[in-house]
Amino acid sequence: MKALIFPLLLTITATLAACATPPTLDVAAAPEGAYVLDPAHASVNWSISHSGLSLYTARFDDISGALDFNPTDPTASRLDIRIDPLSVSTGDAEWDATLGTDGKYFDGETHCEIRFVSTSAVKHNESSGTVTGDLTLRGITKPVTLDVTYNGSGKSFGHPGATLGFSARGKINRSDWGMDYLTNFGIGDEVTLRIEAEFNEAK
Repeated sequence: MKALIFPLLLTITATLAACATPPTLDVAAAPEGAYVLDPAHASVNWSISHSGLSLYTARFDDISGALDFNPTDPTASRLDIRIDPLSVSTGDAEWDATLGTDGKYFDGETHCEIRFVSTSAVKHNESSGTVTGDLTLRGITKPVTLDVTYNGSGKSFGHPGATLGFSARGKINRSDWGMDYLTNFGIGDEVTLRIEAEFNEAK
């Protein structure tokens, strides 16, 4: 039994040590090719002004996506993200159902997918830039530009390939997608987006 336990402990220790290695910010060091969004390590949070008293904040729980990553020319990479609007999460299940299904809000039973597909990118420096893409929401498609930070490539525990990490920020006006309900009553039109994402190398 001891002969079996010792090699196992060595394997676990080596794995944990690998996971503890900080990611590299050298974009060229990341493997080229297809990556899949890790939903366990991804979040799309949004906030709007609530009558100027606070920033009302919520998120989506069902997110999927793919990244075709080009380390030689990151601006040539392509991103496709899909969100289930019915997965909106505010901490109030009854209100979530209203936001997700009501035609004044996400109307998720009629328009069952929110989708962002990148169309271009601009590199600012080695770890940041902007990504512009088409955001389809409630059946309306309009361009959106996100400020993106590359957090690096490294190893994610439990995944054999490389993992890429990104943070993104952006702002949109919800009325551009037909969601202007209550804007005349102090509920903000401008929506702030805060996004965190890890993509695992597809094998």
